[in-house]
Amino acid sequence: MMAVGNASLNAARRTRDLDWLDTNGKVDVLVIGGGVTGVGVALDAAARGLSVALVEKHDLAFGTSRWSSKLVHGGLRYLISGHVGIAYESAVERGILMKTTAPHLVHPMPQIAPWLPEARFAQAVSLRGAFLGGDVLRCVARTSADYLPHSRRVSSTELLRYAPTLRLQGLRGGFMAWDGQLYDDARLVVAIARTAASYGARVLTHCAASEVTGRGAVVVDQFSGRRIDVDASLVINATGVWADQVASGIKLRPSRGTHLVLPQSAFGGLSAILTVPVPGKLRRVVMAIPAPEGRVYVGLTDEDAPGPVSDVPVATEAEIDFLLNTISTAVRFPLTRADLVGTYSGLRPLLDTGHHRGEDKTADISRRHAVITGTDGLVTIVGGKLTTYRRMAQDALDAGLAQADRVTRRPCLTHRIPLVGAADQARLAAVRAPARFVERYGVEAAEVIAVSPELLTPIAPGLATTHAELRFAVRHEGAMTEDDLLDRRTRIGLSSVERELAVPAAQAAFASV
Repeated sequence: MMAVGNASLNAARRTRDLDWLDTNGKVDVLVIGGGVTGVGVALDAAARGLSVALVEKHDLAFGTSRWSSKLVHGGLRYLISGHVGIAYESAVERGILMKTTAPHLVHPMPQIAPWLPEARFAQAVSLRGAFLGGDVLRCVARTSADYLPHSRRVSSTELLRYAPTLRLQGLRGGFMAWDGQLYDDARLVVAIARTAASYGARVLTHCAASEVTGRGAVVVDQFSGRRIDVDASLVINATGVWADQVASGIKLRPSRGTHLVLPQSAFGGLSAILTVPVPGKLRRVVMAIPAPEGRVYVGLTDEDAPGPVSDVPVATEAEIDFLLNTISTAVRFPLTRADLVGTYSGLRPLLDTGHHRGEDKTADISRRHAVITGTDGLVTIVGGKLTTYRRMAQDALDAGLAQADRVTRRPCLTHRIPLVGAADQARLAAVRAPARFVERYGVEAAEVIAVSPELLTPIAPGLATTHAELRFAVRHEGAMTEDDLLDRRTRIGLSSVERELAVPAAQAAFASV
């Protein structure tokens, strides 16, 4: 493994890297797309000693990668639907994230499934079987019960300790399991990108790629308009739902997954993932997931999303009603639109293989990732999910290296590379910083708060984010615009009201650099 260098991403480094690329015009690996898979490929390639440039038209985690459920899960949903292979891969990758690569960002979270009076016996059996299957997968994946305890049957009283607003009438106890929760998906992407940069990768956001082939592309700086011809021994298309716009011959069938953003007050202090079966559907559930900053995410849907791909997908009225109605079956006080803080939707880049009937649901399309090599050598990676990003990146790079004759082939090392900020629990506990900062930054938390006291004050009334965090994002995390700060380095933008309050502080953060 090569020595690790500077992990900071900022405007000055971006300028230097663009100048280098313009002067040299050649890299071993060109990665297109700055989502979780793209930055995973960049880290993998750089750690193998290859020269790497990653270009992203917008910002890190701009697309689907920031719209997940914020779970690093062992594949409960896939066990329920019978996709054991995908569930096993998820369990393995979950263990790597929790124990090695990102223990500061991923922590154990209890998951409860109450046995509601409306639930059919078959649904209860299916969920209990999936939890037991999850126990088996956890053991096979060698994740200790010290990290994730065994699933078990629990009483109604115990359920209420985790979900105080559960409806008591007819409640017959339930089941509990444990899974991994991610502090924030966009922060994971940024951490991977910064780690790739520390291994020498040139991470260039707000740079579009055009005229893409298996041997290079034209890179266009979205700020200055400068065009750079880049030659590469290997080009990997990791643009997600836009993959078919970069590579010909690929057909995607995007699926929209929507979440609601609600305040913790609507759930009375939810401290576990609340799993509620969808009435009349044996293999579908809706989850209420505790989130940072006093929020709860409720999701998710799985709807066909034909037509042009939107940069920022929007929830439909029907999806909002479906999620509110389903989660309301489990709580004493039905949730309404008045409770909403916001919504978010993401598009899954599902590969359309044509092996389904036109009327089939996107829920029936496999979530297994696919690596496709074009006739010109362009490698495209689609499908998959956040938890398995590392394996997806490895498979895409391995496939590319197998057919590229101008690059050195070395083994993947990312299963044992900690991301920036990562450390074992003992070291994390010893960091001299408030818990909120350690959860976001790991061992870097002390550096974030090593500023003058006025920068540690909240940026606006009612918000927890401090001026120090915005400044750190500009100086070290590659934030180039106000949107980068408010929508991805922080998640303030999930609430339009809070976003408006935060704009002056975001402007001040750039002015102070």
